[in-house]
Amino acid sequence: MRGGNIETMVGGTIKVIQMLPELNTGGVERGTLELGAFLTVSGHQSIVISGGGRMVPQLESEGSRHLTWPHIGEKSPRCLKYFFPLRRFLLKEGADVLHLRSRLPAWVAFLAWKSLPVKKRPVLVTTFHGFFSVNSYSAIMTKGEKIIAVSKTIADHIREAYDVTAERIVLIPRGVDEKLFNPENVTVERIRNLKERWGLNGNTDPVVMLPGRVTRWKGHDVFLKSLVGIKELPWKAIMVGELDKTSEYTRILEKMVADLDFGERAKFVGHCSDMPAAMMLAEIVVSASSTEPEAFGRTSVEAQAMGKPVIVSAHGGSLETVLDGKTGWHVKPGDSEALSACLRIALSDESVRKKMGEEGRKWVVSQFTITKMCEKTLALYQELLLSKNARSQT
Repeated sequence: MRGGNIETMVGGTIKVIQMLPELNTGGVERGTLELGAFLTVSGHQSIVISGGGRMVPQLESEGSRHLTWPHIGEKSPRCLKYFFPLRRFLLKEGADVLHLRSRLPAWVAFLAWKSLPVKKRPVLVTTFHGFFSVNSYSAIMTKGEKIIAVSKTIADHIREAYDVTAERIVLIPRGVDEKLFNPENVTVERIRNLKERWGLNGNTDPVVMLPGRVTRWKGHDVFLKSLVGIKELPWKAIMVGELDKTSEYTRILEKMVADLDFGERAKFVGHCSDMPAAMMLAEIVVSASSTEPEAFGRTSVEAQAMGKPVIVSAHGGSLETVLDGKTGWHVKPGDSEALSACLRIALSDESVRKKMGEEGRKWVVSQFTITKMCEKTLALYQELLLSKNARSQT
């Protein structure tokens, strides 16, 4: 996209480079893949630079090019070796957009970008995916010509923590694939496979699910404590997400399950690559983030898209994505008793759960889809390129 009239500039092919540490799992990684797929389907060129990971085959199968730079996200001097290769690559490719999604790769990329002649620089976009610690290291994410905030909460955080004008911040909420996360598109076989894998065959008790990587942030300890208050009710608690068997926190949680005498009623099932099918097994989905708020709360949005009522900690992006009393419930962060009371209410009335699930699906499809996220991101790229072209002609 190199000059010309407005129709050509807006409709022409754009070459976008996204950079992040790795492509294994997580919302940042999935957003990168989703944007890459959207760009290629829309006739644009997508390049991703990362340290690699299990998502790379999917990324490439959907049309993006991938460069594996093993230490690009490593917090060591070794990442600096990519300064000159990246500089040469930017000049060779003539990319239109450089989109930075994580702090360490952003430092290397920004320095390389800054060293280029002004006319040969791609437009620079950064995304604040979370509540980065407020310091000079994190400030690199404010260097974009435009800064994408994934929620109003994050936009407020950027304005409050850094000397950034509101005009430079663009709110683009994350999105979910409303076709993938659609109960009508999940086969009985996929559900049956997970039931067998997780030992749920023959289970008739309501399943309460907490999806998320097993870390203190996600509040698994709060969730387990909350189950004590409803121990006399029928339920199964399934915790889905990667866990490190060697970590102290995992050992603490496993001991809690044993000490609380939950037996097979509460179990950790590890990583799941088919979350739509997983959520079909649940009556209620919980997000118990405690030590810090969710920047957006993607799993809660995915659950609502699957027609499931959700219980979320009342802080951060969850306040924006879950409608209290309509698509789910808000509870005080870190308060196991409040969560227990809410679970009791949710488990007591199937008709309320069904109604909330229906409203949740409508809410997500109207507000938080991949298509909306990607269209807004592409529009931002085009706006910046039009502005760049106008400056170059004055």
